[in-house]
Amino acid sequence: GAEAMVLESVMFAILAERELGPKLYGIFPQGRLEQYVPSRKLDTCELSDPSISTEVAQKMARFHGMRMPFNKEPKWLFGTMEKYLSQVMRLNFTRESHLRRFNSMLAYNLPQEMETLKLLLESTHSPVVFCHNDCQEGNILLLKGRHSSDKQKLMLIDFEYSSYNYRGFDIGNHFCEWMYDYTCEEFPFFKVDTQNYPSKAQQLHFIEGYLRESDQGFDNLSTEHQMKLKEELYVEVNRFSLASHFFWGLWSIIQARLSTIEFGYL
Repeated sequence: GAEAMVLESVMFAILAERELGPKLYGIFPQGRLEQYVPSRKLDTCELSDPSISTEVAQKMARFHGMRMPFNKEPKWLFGTMEKYLSQVMRLNFTRESHLRRFNSMLAYNLPQEMETLKLLLESTHSPVVFCHNDCQEGNILLLKGRHSSDKQKLMLIDFEYSSYNYRGFDIGNHFCEWMYDYTCEEFPFFKVDTQNYPSKAQQLHFIEGYLRESDQGFDNLSTEHQMKLKEELYVEVNRFSLASHFFWGLWSIIQARLSTIEFGYL
């Protein structure tokens, strides 16, 4: 409601001030006036470009360094998933193809899967930071007139899911997006290629860019210590990428039932 809109405007203003998002020129009851940024969205295949990957990592690290005037309890992830799961367990589908797929998913005992996931993540150390929570190629702009070799060429947009959350989720979720191309012209309007999930070398490249930006002392550490930190974050991120699959999986099941957009949610 109105309160959520005020919070979103506050967040937008702070991000604009730190040059992490478009400038904010004004707000009014039904919306806000934002800077027009000449740009285009990234393509999925560009996420693996080493220069782009490093800058996404740097932007995410700066985002995570923000101090926001919001609740800092990391309730968003499991709070939202629990809400989604209870909705999913009450859904009924009429379309035969939907019903068949839905029943095959329910065979996995989703509440039990979520409990197992929760136990795994509770035993995984991951700092609570201010997360974007939807860092996919469609929410990353390549600024006009900049080239992939330029140092500052990207801007993050679309902060509707942003909240305090576990660092590992934001990075793991971004890695999952390497597999999905949403520019498909025909049903289901996306393509998925699991071979495109970043290799360990690609993940460590991203992680190094992230740690260099978020930890001022990282460059002064020994090579062994740097590698230890990178390996620890690698494990953290890949555990939380499981939560990304589960989160957006539940979201998609609900969208298949409620959304009027033609898209292969299920």
